[in-house]
Formats: sequence, structure tokens, C-alpha cells
Amino acid sequence: MLSMHSPEEEHDPNPPAASTAEPRTSFLEEKTFKARTVLVFGTISDSSAADISRRLLALDAESSMPIDMIVSSPGGHLESGDAIHDMIRFITAPVNMVGTGWVGSAATHLYLSVPKERRFCTPNTRFLIHQPSGGAGGPASDIAIHAQEIIKARERIAQTISKATGKAYEVVLQDIERDRWLSAEEAIEYGIVGRIITSKSELKPK
Repeated sequence: MLSMHSPEEEHDPNPPAASTAEPRTSFLEEKTFKARTVLVFGTISDSSAADISRRLLALDAESSMPIDMIVSSPGGHLESGDAIHDMIRFITAPVNMVGTGWVGSAATHLYLSVPKERRFCTPNTRFLIHQPSGGAGGPASDIAIHAQEIIKARERIAQTISKATGKAYEVVLQDIERDRWLSAEEAIEYGIVGRIITSKSELKPK
């Protein structure tokens, strides 16, 4: 794996951040773990899915108490989102899902992995639902296979959204044909969000 450094970093024998970054990170990691909180920020990838799944398994082994997952992500790799989605359902400990910032695409998919009464968001959160996209090159037969897989993924996403929100499957298929943005209030009306919260003390299903 390639790495990139500035010339100053390459030749400075005493990088200023080296002595403080690791202890600080360890401190925050420990505090987050003790708070039973998992953060999903940024693009969802294979590496982030592995890290999040590892944290979920560790917290589940530690206790059956609820885990708070805070999500602010534009989405990313669909199958990586699937892995987190399935892991949340695989563990025994219940997960409280908290959307903040924006929750889009594959992030919406994993957000919907918990029952509606455990789906929360902060007031300024925006949600995005849409069909999967992707490009393929090579022989026509490979392109045709790729197109079929996109169609299957689109149907699977629509089924997940339909089951989680109570919307008719055909309605969801039409809604995800193009990008569909929803405010926190609109996401509640659509059935994606259970409740808008402004403080951690409200993280209790009603």
C-alpha cells in the first residue's frame, strides 16, 4: 500500500503530533466503547464495515445493553452497507440508530436495519434514498450481467425500504427512480424515522 507524506514529514526526526495523537485516540476509543457508542461517519467501505462490525461484536460480547449507533454518511459501497445492516441484526444487543448531518444511499440501508421505534435523528438531518448506480466495461455479456445485478440490487433496496417504512413496494420503486431527499420531518412522514430528538436523554424507545 502506498502512503503520501510531505517533505517535512519525511525528514523531521521528531514529528510534533507523533507523541500525542496515539494516546488521545486511545482515550477517545475507550470512552466511546464504555459509552456503548459506534460512529458511522464518512463513506462506507469494506474497511469501515469491518471496523464497525468488529465494534458491534465486541460490545455485544461485553453486554446485552443497547448500543447507540450515530450515522452521518453519504453512503458508499452497497455490499459494505449490507454487511453492517446484517451484523446489526445478527448481534443480540439492541441498537439505537441516530441519524445526524445526512444519511444517504447505503447509509440509509443500514439505518433501516432496526425497528422504527429505535430509529432517531437530530432536527437538521437530511436523508437520501435512490437506486444503486455503477458502470461496467468489457465484453457485452459482462455489461449485461452487471446491469442485471443493479436491477436485483434496486429491487432488494426497495423491498428493505418498503418493509421498514410500510410504504407499498411499487411506490418505493418509483420514489427511488431518482434521488429523493427528505428532511427530518419528511423522513418521519415517509416512515424512515421514528422520532426526532435533541438530546441523548431521549434515546429510549416509546
